[in-house]
Amino acid sequence: MAHENESARVLPAGVLPAGAGAGIPGPASNVVTLRFLAAPMDLGHSGSVDAGTILEWVDKAAYAVAVGWAKAYCVTAYVGNIHFAAPVEVGDMVEVEARIVHTGRTSMHILTTVTSGDPRTFGTVPAVARSQCLVIFVAVGDDGKPVPVPEFVPSTPQEIQQRDYAVARIKVREEISASMKRVAYTSAGTSESVVLRFMAAPSDVNWGGKVHGGIVMDWIDEAAYVCSTRYCGRDTVAVFSGGVRFYRPLLIGHLVEVEARLVYTGNKGMHVAVNVRSGDPKSREMELTTNCMTVMVTRDETGTAVPVRPWVPVSDEDRALHAHARELIGIRAKAPGNRLPNHLLAQGQL
Repeated sequence: MAHENESARVLPAGVLPAGAGAGIPGPASNVVTLRFLAAPMDLGHSGSVDAGTILEWVDKAAYAVAVGWAKAYCVTAYVGNIHFAAPVEVGDMVEVEARIVHTGRTSMHILTTVTSGDPRTFGTVPAVARSQCLVIFVAVGDDGKPVPVPEFVPSTPQEIQQRDYAVARIKVREEISASMKRVAYTSAGTSESVVLRFMAAPSDVNWGGKVHGGIVMDWIDEAAYVCSTRYCGRDTVAVFSGGVRFYRPLLIGHLVEVEARLVYTGNKGMHVAVNVRSGDPKSREMELTTNCMTVMVTRDETGTAVPVRPWVPVSDEDRALHAHARELIGIRAKAPGNRLPNHLLAQGQL
């Protein structure tokens, strides 16, 4: 999933690379900032901006810094654990900073930070931190195969710490991916589930002619919302989305199926597994393109998350997916910067 024709060498409107304004070309910056004004069309069912829209903005900012660094077309490979700490309101000025913190041979690990605030005072009054996550992009050549990227060498204590954080999460990410590959989703499951279908339209296209990664994440958020809302009978919002892995590109004109299934409930959180498949509508073959786990909650009038009725597994597949969700919580609890404390796992609060 990628975004821009690099041959144009023009950054999207709103991109503010570090050092911009001098008018003299310089070395690629490892930081790019995009700004968006949250519009009424971004309003979600919860009364604030949908998580899917925020993920679209995150993907665009991460792409902007990746393509500038790599000097090549780039594709989204992975979006790490994103916690939505506070809602973004319609009318807010939203700033998404994307910072390269580590590079592999062909990959760029990008730390994205979302802040927002009143546009009338933005820049003079400290903005409120809304979310943060790690995004991985891979540079590819004209043949679609990965190509090397320049090495990023951290030079400050903060950059070294961020690099170490990104490197430490590689093993955690591998464990999560291995766990997700071991489970199956069949008709033997009995939990709340929903399948949304879309036609990948020309308006969904990215700069590489495929479906924009941010669009896919927006579809994931919609499916998780429908599934969790049906289960609890109230509007829900995403508070966490983890392990969004892109396996293959999703093509314009293809039929897309986004399947969301409830696999675990804690005290307040509804854990929803989402699998995205696509294929040529002229055939019946659908291939897995993306999957992830999203945690949804419902809130009272004050915005406080409230308890939901527990889901009890019935079939063997239910029990396997229930155990899988708890395994993922345990894996993430070991990660640096983790926000899923082991004591909450033990008490079943998630």
